[in-house]
Amino acid sequence: MKYIFHFFFFLFSLGAHATADYSKYEIKEGNENAKVKILIFESLTCPHCADFHKNIYPSLKSDFIDRGLVQIYFKSFPLDLAGLNASKITHCLNNDKRLVFLHHLYKTQNQWLKGEKIEDINNNLKKALDDFGIKNIDFQKCIKDEKIENLVLNERIKASKKYKIQSTPTVVINEKKFDKPLNYKNLKKAIEKLI
Repeated sequence: MKYIFHFFFFLFSLGAHATADYSKYEIKEGNENAKVKILIFESLTCPHCADFHKNIYPSLKSDFIDRGLVQIYFKSFPLDLAGLNASKITHCLNNDKRLVFLHHLYKTQNQWLKGEKIEDINNNLKKALDDFGIKNIDFQKCIKDEKIENLVLNERIKASKKYKIQSTPTVVINEKKFDKPLNYKNLKKAIEKLI
């Protein structure tokens, strides 16, 4: 897909942009005072990330997040232009819609990711917003929002440098990169050692 190469050219041509406090755009869930903080670096176009949301996240939520033991941060690490645009759209939403729409995009990944050109995928993303009942967002304005774009791209660049991320999803628990195969059994063991 051509848009992948354009994305990487764009990403690596970025200079050192000033970073602002983007905490109000974060996608997170759980107790602010939880002893265990999990960062998951993911791309909305990554099938393994969709698998995490389908097969690992529900148990993680019921066993640890809902019980106030874990706080999780969903960090943008787009692998291509489609992933970047999907991240931007998600971050443009109001705080209460951001997390549920993120899960919706992973659940419907095979539907909105169809298309040869980035324009096809953008149209699918617009339809995903409509299907989800979100009507009050200016899609083009969001896609062109430099502040949101810098948030997503700077998050990716900083994560690459700090955690040496080479694939998605990558999980970091209490600032330590999780290096075991990513399944619920391994993740649960790692969390239980920290509680």
